[in-house]
Amino acid sequence: MSESPGLDGLRVLAHPVRLRILSLLTGAPMSAAEAARELGETQANVSYHLRRLHEAGLLDVVEEVRIRGGLAKRYRHDPESGARFTSTNPDEEQLLIAAMAEELKRRSEFRVLGESGSRTDVEIWVDNKTWEKALRQARELGELLHSAARPPRTRGTIPVSATISMFEMSRS
Repeated sequence: MSESPGLDGLRVLAHPVRLRILSLLTGAPMSAAEAARELGETQANVSYHLRRLHEAGLLDVVEEVRIRGGLAKRYRHDPESGARFTSTNPDEEQLLIAAMAEELKRRSEFRVLGESGSRTDVEIWVDNKTWEKALRQARELGELLHSAARPPRTRGTIPVSATISMFEMSRS
């Protein structure tokens, strides 16, 4: 039975391995063994995180296949499943932001130096119309990238990193 998204709130997302699993399973369904090989993690560790993500409603079982007499589930991530996760708990928000920052730091070690990219970091004041437009465009960018995700090392693809975190700040 699936846990409700509010049960764990954002805490279920706030783990670097889980963020990597969600990214990986956006491009292709995989079993725990397949995902573990791709991530360089143990199958037991990935299996645990897959169960947590599935219980939270972030992964769907898309097929079950017989492998050496056992039954392996292949999971897939629907990026829209995360939209229902909200929290009013500042500790949960901080855990997620810290996990995202740590994952960005890990990925940055693999960036191709000298290649074009985009980096923006701002703490600014804008009018509501501009803010709403920026949020819409960020969501569209996320949808574009998620819908274009392919299995790792698919011919004609390149690995990319995208981290989008935009939020309104208090006026203090």
